[in-house]
Amino acid sequence: MTESAVLSSNRPFLGIARSALGRTWVERCDASQGTTALAIAQTHGLPDVLARVLAGRGVAVHETEGFLNPRLRDLMPDPHVLTDMEKAAARLADAVVRREKVAIFGDYDVDGACSASLLAEYLRACDVPYLIHIPDRITEGYGPNVDAIRSLKEQGAELLVTVDCGTASHEPLAEAKRLGLDAIVLDHHQAPERLPEALAVVNPNRQDDLSGLGHLCAAGVVFLSLVALNRALRSRGFFHHRAEPDLMASLDLVALATVADVVPLIGLNRAFVRQGLAIMRNRRRVGLAALLDTAGLSGAPESWHLGYLVGPRINAGGRIGDAALGSKLLLSEDPFLAGQLATELDRLNRDRQAIEMTAVAEAEAQALFALDRQPDLPVIVTASAEWHPGVVGLVAARTKERFRRPAFAFTLNPDGTATGSGRSVPGVDLGSVVRAAVDAGLAVKGGGHTMAAGVTIAATDMERFQAFVIERLAESVGNSRLNDHFAIDATLTAGGAQTSIVAALERAGPFGSGQPEPVFVFPHHRIVEAREVGSGGHVRVKLRSGDGAFIGGVAFRAAGQPLGLALSQAIGSPLHVAGTLSIDRWGGGEKVELRIMDAAKPE
Repeated sequence: MTESAVLSSNRPFLGIARSALGRTWVERCDASQGTTALAIAQTHGLPDVLARVLAGRGVAVHETEGFLNPRLRDLMPDPHVLTDMEKAAARLADAVVRREKVAIFGDYDVDGACSASLLAEYLRACDVPYLIHIPDRITEGYGPNVDAIRSLKEQGAELLVTVDCGTASHEPLAEAKRLGLDAIVLDHHQAPERLPEALAVVNPNRQDDLSGLGHLCAAGVVFLSLVALNRALRSRGFFHHRAEPDLMASLDLVALATVADVVPLIGLNRAFVRQGLAIMRNRRRVGLAALLDTAGLSGAPESWHLGYLVGPRINAGGRIGDAALGSKLLLSEDPFLAGQLATELDRLNRDRQAIEMTAVAEAEAQALFALDRQPDLPVIVTASAEWHPGVVGLVAARTKERFRRPAFAFTLNPDGTATGSGRSVPGVDLGSVVRAAVDAGLAVKGGGHTMAAGVTIAATDMERFQAFVIERLAESVGNSRLNDHFAIDATLTAGGAQTSIVAALERAGPFGSGQPEPVFVFPHHRIVEAREVGSGGHVRVKLRSGDGAFIGGVAFRAAGQPLGLALSQAIGSPLHVAGTLSIDRWGGGEKVELRIMDAAKPE
């Protein structure tokens, strides 16, 4: 069940055909879903607003109970539905029984750190020696490399497992085979037709996989692999005289990776995140508890905390520091060491924010220049020799958000190559076009997902690469922009935005990719205050309804941007303000706050 597509009635909601961000507001629920919402409320005794949110996300009356209470045991597939899983589990079981040294090769993002930590934690519980190698983003780049494979072999590795990478690593895995290292790939990235030489490639997005689990992140794939491994070890009697590892306790890592990697929160992923958040609230994982404390989060973590507070700090190590810090923190059992690692990641994250701010400003200037010459440019490509390779993905993301079209950002390297990252918009498959560029000889290497991709090209091929992706994506970008509507769930007033409503809405969570947070419009609310706060260019706002009630809100990274300007220029005037609701628990109290996403002048 996903967000409903464009509504059957395209009449603008509240008459807003062009908002501050240039979007048409539309009602998420069409007439049919409105009827479903009424039936859900009556059948299950739910508040009308919650029923409407459920119906607007495609939930049927008979699916309501299962959607509100997703249970892992109901949604867990047989791991063997994944191609090559049986071979992978058998070889991993051999390694555990023989206590072979296992080399884990991960990626430098949150999903990679969580995936490596999941496998390492399981091996540690089984007293199996392991090595973890997370490549340096600058000196090694993404994925396995020949030198690292040789080093792991020299350190005594007898089995190589790549997590969140490896699907397209032909040369490094051929070297592993030459060295006598069996290789297992546990990944989720889009796969080429020809796979590397490995004992097993477990990837729901390989072209011959029929599992229907392509929405999993790598940590989800690793978790299913551990379920299969646990089953194989149980059948061999390995646990007759020892306790089985607690797989359920590791779901906090799966939840963190699922949210941070922005995979769709549907089906099994919803259950992973719901269960993982419950485990995380117990703060049993020393490293995560230290990071939550460092981020200033004393209450129960929610889905958005993982994406905006926890994830960026773990990513900071891989972006501009030691790429292995994330997995070290997640595996740490020493509170003192965990505190030190969390503090270092927090410092790196602050440094990353400063680096990112400068690069984003430069990229936006390049984009504005390009759009001034060609306003309908479907894909934005920016580049600089001054940008840190660790922030180009963030630069692409900010450019995509600002101009609402796919964006690539490249750093120009001294060796004549350009290393870039791309971010996409709904309906535009970036990963496949990057793979096509590799196949066409326009890119040295690259790959990714529908919404995000990484690529390396010759700097001299920048214009050819841009022309290639524009030609391939122009039609889908055009269709996406035609359907660039902003879906509204309902209207509220400042006085009606009570904590009880937010609590009711939380039952429909977790929210994220593919499961959007409910969006409410506060119509004809007067802007009492709008001021810039913090170092990130946020705008804090106070709204007053006609009956004199107030609600506070914040528009993140909006200062100097169209949304921030619309709010600031409307002080003293009425405005339609749209956003999502959260509970601010600062200082021990509870009050509802609006995270502002758009605004429009009343018609």
